[in-house]
Amino acid sequence: MGAEVRLTGVVAGYEGAPVLHGVDAVLPAGRVTALVGANGSGKSTLLSVLAGVLAPTAGTVVRPLGRPALVVQHSAVPPTLPITVRETVAMGRWGERGWWRRLTRGDRALVDEALDALGLGALAARRLDTLSGGQRQRALLAQALAARSRLLLLDEPGTALDAEARAAVHTALDLARERGVTVVHATHDRDDALRADYCVALAGGRVTESGTPQDVLRATGLSSMSSAAVDATDPSDSPDTSPTGMRDGVLTPDVAWATLPTSR
Repeated sequence: MGAEVRLTGVVAGYEGAPVLHGVDAVLPAGRVTALVGANGSGKSTLLSVLAGVLAPTAGTVVRPLGRPALVVQHSAVPPTLPITVRETVAMGRWGERGWWRRLTRGDRALVDEALDALGLGALAARRLDTLSGGQRQRALLAQALAARSRLLLLDEPGTALDAEARAAVHTALDLARERGVTVVHATHDRDDALRADYCVALAGGRVTESGTPQDVLRATGLSSMSSAAVDATDPSDSPDTSPTGMRDGVLTPDVAWATLPTSR
């Protein structure tokens, strides 16, 4: 109850053009919430507001969960970064330790645990630019788990991934739920939405329905959504729908490292 996330009358957008119009929502603590809706409905903008990288122009956001971790799609990460998988995951500790401090034994244990949870132990020494899109997405998920944030935000993490990478997304969400983390993820996939505990539907920047996934999908006519299309040959071709404010690696003090810095 006390740790739930509340949005009241939230209006937000970019360069004077509102995307969200008076959003009211209560996201249950320690549960997985799925955001559903068509492209342009405001899902990514809402995640940006929850992450603290986009300030609302009206309304209030009550987020009593400390620093959130935001996971973008793997296509938002430059594939040529000269960094290993372990170094990528270790960035998850920067929010708590600071990038200038050496990791402690406890930090390294959390990194190892996150690597193992996402099946990346054998790839830890590999450079990120040698991995497939699905493997890079798993590295970003492991980075978010290593951050140990109490609020985990994901922007369509399973889009255009193969079966193994999608299973890793489910593993990350299940593990976060077991730890009592509040998870909010945007999805176009019916099965992913049905795996959630709670669901919020958006249309035109407004909340149209909220409640159990089954009820919300039925009420909004989204119950016939098909499973996400999977491109196992080249998932990195999927469009970047990461929240504005993260594409250029712009991070505020309130956001844990759950994505990688990119060049302008």
